[in-house]
Amino acid sequence: MTVAIVGAAETTQLGKIPDTSQIELHADAALNAMADAGLMPKDIDGVATAGESPVGIAHYLGIAPRYADGTSVGGCSFMLHVRHAVAAIEAGMADTVLVTHGESGRSGIGRGGRGGGGGAGLPDQFEGPYGGMGPTTMFTIGVLRYMKQYGMTHEQLATVAVVQREWAGMSPRASYRDPITVEDVMASRMIAYPFHLLECCLVTDGGGALILTKAERAKDFPQKPVYIMGTGESVETPMVSQMKDLTSSQAFRIAGADAFKSSGISHGDVDHLMVYDAFAHLPIWGLEDLGFCERGEAAGFIEDGNTRPGGKLPLNTNGGGLSYMHSGMYGMYALQESVRQMRGTAPAQVPDAEVSVCLGVGGMFAASGCIVMTNSESA
Repeated sequence: MTVAIVGAAETTQLGKIPDTSQIELHADAALNAMADAGLMPKDIDGVATAGESPVGIAHYLGIAPRYADGTSVGGCSFMLHVRHAVAAIEAGMADTVLVTHGESGRSGIGRGGRGGGGGAGLPDQFEGPYGGMGPTTMFTIGVLRYMKQYGMTHEQLATVAVVQREWAGMSPRASYRDPITVEDVMASRMIAYPFHLLECCLVTDGGGALILTKAERAKDFPQKPVYIMGTGESVETPMVSQMKDLTSSQAFRIAGADAFKSSGISHGDVDHLMVYDAFAHLPIWGLEDLGFCERGEAAGFIEDGNTRPGGKLPLNTNGGGLSYMHSGMYGMYALQESVRQMRGTAPAQVPDAEVSVCLGVGGMFAASGCIVMTNSESA
């Protein structure tokens, strides 16, 4: 292990922040992470970000970087930034890399357009004419196929949201904390069949930032270091309809396998798991594509209580994108929770956790990044 996370923080506020622009959210998160690590902008020589340009972030914060990464593949971009930062630090391209995220997903303050080729992109041409209207409709394609192929019930899908709300109930910063039942989920408004409102992600404002540096320096910082054990990344297709298998993510499988291989861990070594959950079915894909469950068995695994508080595989312990926070690109918040768990500072702390796996998705299964972290120097 050559690289460690030595600074980690979210924005001062999460949820609805109508008086703060998107770049200010980046800056707020970055300054909070620097304070967490005891650093100043002059101490940073690498910048990575998505949603905003690393050029704008470096200028706004007064950083003169030797390394810049603007990789943008959706919500898992920050997992890829961590992976690339590890490589850059190992190669001597930078000593201390700042990864930032900020998104005015709800309020839309200072949020520029993303472009998209004026409607000439592949999804616009080949999915849009058939009624595809963003994630709520596009993600239905895979989940409906999965339900048909493996017999997953509506109640099992709803259970994902119920379990994650249990975790969110222990987090003071979670957007929604009140307990819910399967019946509550099933009775919530239908958004796009089979997704009910409580099976869809939140729409919020906020951000977060991480600071990575050489592991040999890690103990010089005020917080408990979190070491990067392994990483992986992949992409598949910008069109969900063109996935090789609608019930499994090729990008998940490749990124996860590389992260496990490079870290040298087995599934039994994992104490804590974060799987990006913009919609309730994503943790099911993650559990299977990472190899924790056989195909078609993850919904039952969750229904049986294995991922609940006290279960054998704590999953999405902040409440996830369904209950904690989802500003549009959720990956940073999943990374933050993995760091908290490894530091031992999470509101819903998993006892004696030493290894955390964090899996992200970009687009509708278009991309993935996976990071394995530990708090043990000897792991």
